[in-house]
Amino acid sequence: MDLLRPHVEVAYAEELAELRRLDDRPRPTNWQLSPWAVVTYLLGGKLDNGFEIEPKYIGQRRLMEIAVATLATDRALLLLGVPGTAKSWVSEHLTAAISGHSNLLVQGTAGTAEDSLRYSWNYARLLAEGPSLGALVPSPLYQGMAQGQLVRIEELTRIPSDVQDTLITMLSEKVLPIPELNTEIAAARGFNVIATANDRDRGVNELSSALRRRFNAVVLPLPATLAEEVQIVQTRVEKQGKALQIPAEAPALEQIQRLVTVFRELRQGVTDNGKTKLKSPGGTLSTGEAISVMNSGLALAAYFGDGTLRAADLAAGLTGAVIKDPTPDRVAWLEYLETVVKEREGWKDLYRACREVVA
Repeated sequence: MDLLRPHVEVAYAEELAELRRLDDRPRPTNWQLSPWAVVTYLLGGKLDNGFEIEPKYIGQRRLMEIAVATLATDRALLLLGVPGTAKSWVSEHLTAAISGHSNLLVQGTAGTAEDSLRYSWNYARLLAEGPSLGALVPSPLYQGMAQGQLVRIEELTRIPSDVQDTLITMLSEKVLPIPELNTEIAAARGFNVIATANDRDRGVNELSSALRRRFNAVVLPLPATLAEEVQIVQTRVEKQGKALQIPAEAPALEQIQRLVTVFRELRQGVTDNGKTKLKSPGGTLSTGEAISVMNSGLALAAYFGDGTLRAADLAAGLTGAVIKDPTPDRVAWLEYLETVVKEREGWKDLYRACREVVA
């Protein structure tokens, strides 16, 4: 089957297999790769035999070393950061590299119930047989504990606080009680949890101090420089363009640089040269959003243009990314267009295209 988005352990199977073949360093129990090889997989590089590993995360090496080292201890890992800082991307690649698959996943929402973290029941069998292991439906956490595997919890702070605290016993005692059967599941070596969270969106539930102590938090920052962010956007857009089979030319570096510059300046509230202060819109304007805007522009260019990305193809997505709250964000965006974009050399086409969208 031609999948829209295969699991990363499938998409990067060749790299993972080559790393496993050459990796002769010590591995924690039930790990597919050594900690050194996991970091190499994330950050990329050339192996001793010349095989190239593609970078999955572009940023500080030390952050990835801390994250991987945490997972080799009895502490769970909490990846923090504003939306679009690659928390889920890093989490998925970590589980694929360490456990060999990334499918033990709990997606946190306001409606996530305790059963999603512990276990539920097959009610037909429960009524027919009464409480039994056969009637029990294991959660991803249950499976991870039993098999000694990593489990991902996405958007932990979206989960209601009383449900979050279900994790405390699992993370501290490494057991999952099953009182209905008067038994428990004890975690096998290799079990751990990677959770992601952000505190910028509405609907966030703070972690209790008891639960927070069970995690080692690693904050994933926005890219430090323009060049670094441009590289991330360029790499991810190229990958996603191939996966989505968008019949458009790869975007010119100039277009990516302009888009990233707009996002960075509005995020920081000042132009790159530091001369003009700006109003910042309410959205995060993250790297992830820049990738989405670029992909949207490529689709417009491919299906409603000549296949070459131009300013007009970026304008609608760019405006939509900036204006989340119609009144204040529109004022900030129009002010930026008039004071910065209009006056910047070589940006007249972007100015005209954006003005047409917000006129």
